[in-house]
Amino acid sequence: MQSATDLPLPGKHDLDSRMRNYAIAMGIRTAAFVLAYYLDGPMRWICVGLAVLLPEVAVIGANAANQKRQKVRGRGPVTDQRRQLHNHT
Repeated sequence: MQSATDLPLPGKHDLDSRMRNYAIAMGIRTAAFVLAYYLDGPMRWICVGLAVLLPEVAVIGANAANQKRQKVRGRGPVTDQRRQLHNHT
């Protein structure tokens, strides 16, 4: 049985939250690019690496959040739904 706290967020609230998180990640990415211009040595390459990898991490995080919402709503893979049907009949 699910409780009210397990329910997914409303679509508008969810979209706003995901857009805010993405904007923060891209702000950090921009700052890393700017810092890479001004820094030398290993710190420059750390900033470049962060700036290159951060978009992928942000997208993976958004997709993982989307999968969590689908599980809460009861939308599993088709094979799981078929198994449930066969076990209950």
